[in-house]
Amino acid sequence: MTPRTDQDRPQMSVEEFEQLERHAPETVRLEFINGKVQVKPVPDGNHSEIYMWLLERCMQLRPDLRLYPERGLKTEAYRKGRARADGILVPKGGLKGHGEWSSADTVLMAVEVTSYDSDTNRRDRVEKPDGYAAAGIPVYLLIDRDDCSVVVFSQPEDGRYRREEKLPFGAVVDLPAPVNITLDTDPLKEFVD
Repeated sequence: MTPRTDQDRPQMSVEEFEQLERHAPETVRLEFINGKVQVKPVPDGNHSEIYMWLLERCMQLRPDLRLYPERGLKTEAYRKGRARADGILVPKGGLKGHGEWSSADTVLMAVEVTSYDSDTNRRDRVEKPDGYAAAGIPVYLLIDRDDCSVVVFSQPEDGRYRREEKLPFGAVVDLPAPVNITLDTDPLKEFVD
């Protein structure tokens, strides 16, 4: 058995994090991933436009679902993490009765759009897929502005997504069940800096 190090220990409890997050200024968005507090950048205009593009597609193609922005999710094994997803797709009414930090039980897809900051690689490409898979979210959609690609993670098992498909902006992307949406990603090309 590998001994635990100080790096393996959480900085604080989930309850302490939630209290800290409640008192953070509006200009700061905090997450608690792998036992560490992280600051998530506030979205820029292109980030917001990409989110709205996806929202419109989801409303047109699956009116029975809702894409909610900036939702707090209980993630990771045993719900010890707290991630603020750029978007979550749930059945209509799927958040009824939820507090600020929702269980992932009704979430069909988590969405992240990369930001231009130094933590994007670790946060959006490594830690978030693991946390979302551990929470049992069937699909994770990463819209990666750094390399103009869309990555679809699916088939969560044992805390990891078994399937990962990366396609360039402009490709037709099939989001698998239970999402069942096909996206023409050509419009994303206009939102790259």
